Amino acid sequence: MIDLADLDRYGAAILPALLSPQQCADVIALWDGAGPAAFRKDVNMARHGYGRGHYRYFAYPLPDPVSALRERLYAALAPTANRWAEALGQPDIYPASHADFLARGHLTGQDKATPLLLRYETGDWNALHQDVYGPHIFPLQAAILLSRPGQDFTGGEFVLSEQRPRMQSRPEVVPLTQGDAVIFPVRERPVQGTRGIHRVQMRHGVSRLRSGVRFTLGIIFHDAAS
Repeated sequence: MIDLADLDRYGAAILPALLSPQQCADVIALWDGAGPAAFRKDVNMARHGYGRGHYRYFAYPLPDPVSALRERLYAALAPTANRWAEALGQPDIYPASHADFLARGHLTGQDKATPLLLRYETGDWNALHQDVYGPHIFPLQAAILLSRPGQDFTGGEFVLSEQRPRMQSRPEVVPLTQGDAVIFPVRERPVQGTRGIHRVQMRHGVSRLRSGVRFTLGIIFHDAAS
């Protein structure tokens, strides 16, 4: 059972040891070993002003470990997504099946795979951002740290920023070890205030890598239009 209590409290929940060290190594090996057909797009972050580093979007069909993980996490997160939608007065009802959810997006042209593999080297970082990709959005996503902090790399902390209404933004640093996943909002989340529930905007990024190489697997549950 997945404990998501911290998702409501702080905007992020850790799933410890979601992947084993061998599973992490297998996913990292896809960067060089899967071949160009496994990826639909390679992005140089500095070229686009996103920070520094590289990431690659997987192409359909997804590698089996990535596909299975995406479906498993979606099923676990759909009840929270529906609860959040109700709290925010949104009409979205997320189906139990991830395939059914994707089919809705495909009707509006969002049919490009969004799971991605990210690679950071010394000095690289990821600017605070939101992974929206179009109007059809699942409100939660996951990032799984594949490398070993303190051994494979130093620095490179996962960072969240919460933009509170009429207040300064609140930062949240999420400590991860190899194989841990962090679950966090794509764009916004409901927060209970003194006058009821209000929505806060969320962004996420990665602080500067001080040494080594850091790999991350990103799991976004909605597809992209391009």
